Amino acid sequence: MPVPETAAGRTGKAGGTPGWARKSTVVLLIAALALAVFGTTTQTWMTVSLDPDQVGQAGSSQSTLQVQGSKAATTVTALALVALAGGLAASIAGRIARWVAAVIIVLASAGIVAAAATVLADPLAAAQGSIAAATGVTGSDAQVSLTAFPAVAVVIGILLAVGAVLIIPAGRYWKSRTKYDAATYDAAKGDTAVAGSAAAAAGPVDEIDSWDRLSRGDDPT
Repeated sequence: MPVPETAAGRTGKAGGTPGWARKSTVVLLIAALALAVFGTTTQTWMTVSLDPDQVGQAGSSQSTLQVQGSKAATTVTALALVALAGGLAASIAGRIARWVAAVIIVLASAGIVAAAATVLADPLAAAQGSIAAATGVTGSDAQVSLTAFPAVAVVIGILLAVGAVLIIPAGRYWKSRTKYDAATYDAAKGDTAVAGSAAAAAGPVDEIDSWDRLSRGDDPT
């Protein structure tokens, strides 16, 4: 038994924009990923257990430190905002500008991955700034335990780069209105109006022509 064809199926066969290539889909994907990376930097990336001797010498009562991602990898916060701005710019840009925006987002994503991977590779070095601020001693030893957020930032950074690359093929389906297009559209409207006026001046040829004009809203009398 044949399955009735839906309107969506007819649209897809007619060459409509695929779901993955829609401007709203791509831009929202990039914005969501950029905001997700930014959100990870507001969370604790590592917990530092300080040396009791150094804590006593510094006169601090803290024996552990909670280091946020914005302090462990300060560049991640800034690069996430750059990627967000690039995604929004791509939604209103022309073809060449979309390529530029895609390259900027890819570079920002690479920076995010590199910064988060550096924290994963050497968490003690990433925590030295927070340790020095708490104890006043630089280059101190401490026990550092990582949370899952640095790894999450790496994964999201990779996905963000994929979303940026997606702009290139998806952009072929995005329509951008230019001054030339507007002028062509206005000229076409003018030609249609002139043709309609000429036909109206010629008068109806027969009753069928009169009914056609009435259906278009013209007065054949």
